[in-house]
Amino acid sequence: MSPYKLYVESGPQRKKTMVHVLELLGCIASGPATEEALAQTPAAIANFRRFLSRHGAAIEVDAGITTEVASHITEGIWLGNGDPSLIFEPDLLPLTEQDGQEFIQRLEWMWAEMVALVGGLSEAQLEEQPKPRGRPIRVILEHILESEYAYMYAFGRPEGLPGSGSIVKKKEGTLLAWMAYVQSVEYKLLRSLSWEERSEPFVHWKYPSTARKVVRRMLEHRWEHLVELRERLGPSP
Repeated sequence: MSPYKLYVESGPQRKKTMVHVLELLGCIASGPATEEALAQTPAAIANFRRFLSRHGAAIEVDAGITTEVASHITEGIWLGNGDPSLIFEPDLLPLTEQDGQEFIQRLEWMWAEMVALVGGLSEAQLEEQPKPRGRPIRVILEHILESEYAYMYAFGRPEGLPGSGSIVKKKEGTLLAWMAYVQSVEYKLLRSLSWEERSEPFVHWKYPSTARKVVRRMLEHRWEHLVELRERLGPSP
């Protein structure tokens, strides 16, 4: 097999690092140093391939994994954390309707696994402060909701939803039910994009962007926190 091309972001000291595997859109690896993040990447790829296979995607789970660094960016504003100012060459590819549907399906699979992990938790469990450090699960879920909504705001306010920055405050019903509804509106907006919106670069929050970059960051961000929740709560059923 051909090596997976890796798109790496870190500061010039090669400390906090995030590795993006754009051939498996959504797959990332992180570490406190570049060498550690790269060393963890094959396991992250294997984990992501198992996730896709669990949900019926046609992928060879047992195929060998080799990698090569295609790009290593060391200048930005929030390097190693999913820097919003960065745009990689594959981000410039148009987001076709087929691509969009495939990536929405991945978002839905990630959400299903999140719900399997947290759906049965009590309010007390959602609010519990982990020790010695970390955030309550409710805070993680609210962060996912707010961040993904901010990404989608690149295409304007989704119809029927409040402005960016107030999406959590305006929630109706339980948090999980509200998140599911917001996602359904976001996916409807993604499916309605024109070819120009799917293919032409634009500026969002002062940073260069494309429709493919928006969806990439939604996938990567949701995957990052699904992995975090798995580590906290154990594998989903």
